[in-house]
Amino acid sequence: MNIHEYQAAELLARFGIPTNPGTVATTPAEAEAAAAAAGKLVVIKAQVHSGGRGKAGGVKLAKTPAEAKAAAEAILGLDIRGHVVHKLLIAPGVAIAKEFYLGVVLDRPNRQVVVMASAEGGVEIEEVARTAPEKIRTAHVNPLLGLHAYQARQLGFELGLEAKQVSGFAAIVDKLVTAYREIDATLAEINPLVLTEAGDWLALDSKISFDDNALFRHADFEDMRDMNEEEATELDARHSGISFVKLDGNIGCIVNGAGLAMATMDAVKLHGGEPANFLDVGGGASADQVAKAFELVLSDPNVRAILINIFGGITRGDIVAEGIQEAMHRVQVKVPIVVRLSGTNAEEGRRILADNGLHAVATMDEAAAKVVTAAA
Repeated sequence: MNIHEYQAAELLARFGIPTNPGTVATTPAEAEAAAAAAGKLVVIKAQVHSGGRGKAGGVKLAKTPAEAKAAAEAILGLDIRGHVVHKLLIAPGVAIAKEFYLGVVLDRPNRQVVVMASAEGGVEIEEVARTAPEKIRTAHVNPLLGLHAYQARQLGFELGLEAKQVSGFAAIVDKLVTAYREIDATLAEINPLVLTEAGDWLALDSKISFDDNALFRHADFEDMRDMNEEEATELDARHSGISFVKLDGNIGCIVNGAGLAMATMDAVKLHGGEPANFLDVGGGASADQVAKAFELVLSDPNVRAILINIFGGITRGDIVAEGIQEAMHRVQVKVPIVVRLSGTNAEEGRRILADNGLHAVATMDEAAAKVVTAAA
């Protein structure tokens, strides 16, 4: 779950991180009033769950309330990487001496949380990682002992900070790691973290993503969810108990089990295809779940073929086949379907599907090859 910049700033402020508070506006008139109240140079920033706002024209400076109103008129309704701007943050201008990047994220290969810092702030960290990876410094957080104070100070020195600046930087690093842990984040990022001309540290822009599986511990975070920013199909899937993520390909995937779903997408790409989605119907793959899965996949007009990949463990293959058969009677499917059915009672399941004109194969590799051909 993602939240807006202004919401992330409010959260970080709870942990003692200095932020640049502003006012949220949804109309040009509100933006004008916020700028008038600020009484100084302000920045008008689009509030969408996407990067690249500045390049897309979603960030503008305004010296007067009239300029703020004009900027708001230009930004509201703007499409930024598929996200339409409905909200703006009107924040006071800041005299910046130096910009830095600071983020906390899970390092999956090392199975530890890692702090990343760079003296290249205010730009997309992915671009820095691609063009100048040596400019990104890291420190791993021990899962039992946490982040040591010397690690935070060392990061500061590695960024070229003066000795008198390091303690303030290290304090923010420590607080960001604490916030990451206590709110069950998957990402806590400040970009840029600025050193002002007055010598103060300030989180000028921040981003937080939550672990959906931990939201039951943070019921109040649900109020931060912006439905305008959510993919409608993914919301529908969540309400139906199906794990679904929309992608950019043309091969719809219906799979039981998250690990198998990932492997299925890998197999599709191995054979030159592009998956249109990640979809895990769960362990049961009942007729209702499969029918709903068909609806979700077929809601994407780019889908040219569907791969159903079912491994019957506790679930019997014949029951799954009957579920697929019934689901196809409920939902009109006009694209080719390839089925891979393996595991318990798989042979009986494949016979049931064959009796209904749907040939099922036994291996995932064969199924992936067939569906890529069908989509082409």
